[in-house]
Amino acid sequence: MRGLDSNVVLRLLVADDPEQAERATAYIAGHCTPESPGWINRVVLCELVWVLDRGYGYDPDQIADAIEQLVSASQIRVEDPNAVWAGLRALRQGQDFADAVIGQTNRDAGCDTTATFDRRAARLADFELI
Repeated sequence: MRGLDSNVVLRLLVADDPEQAERATAYIAGHCTPESPGWINRVVLCELVWVLDRGYGYDPDQIADAIEQLVSASQIRVEDPNAVWAGLRALRQGQDFADAVIGQTNRDAGCDTTATFDRRAARLADFELI
C-alpha cells in the first residue's frame, strides 16, 4: 500500500497542472491496485475539501462528488470510511466536512460528546458548545 498526499490527489482531481496531473495519474495507475491500494488518510481528505472549497471555489456538491469518486475507486482506500461518509453527508447538507469527520471519529471511539467553541460545529449531533 502507498500513501497519497493531498497535492497528488488534488492534481488527479483538478488537473490544473498538466505535467503533475499526468504524473499523478501515471503513479496511481502504476502503483495502486485493488490488492495494493493507494491510501488516503482523513487529514488528506480534510485538506482536499478545504482546498477545493477555498482555493478552487468548488461548491459542496462538486466537492462531495469528487471525494465519493475517491472513496468508491477500487484502487484507493480511505482511512475510516464511516467518518468520511458522515463528512460527505454533512457537506451535502451545508455543514462542515472536517467537523463531521471529527464528530464521527469521536463517536466511533466511544465519546458521548465532543466539546467545542465552534457554534457551527455545535449544531452537529453529539457536539457540545462550551
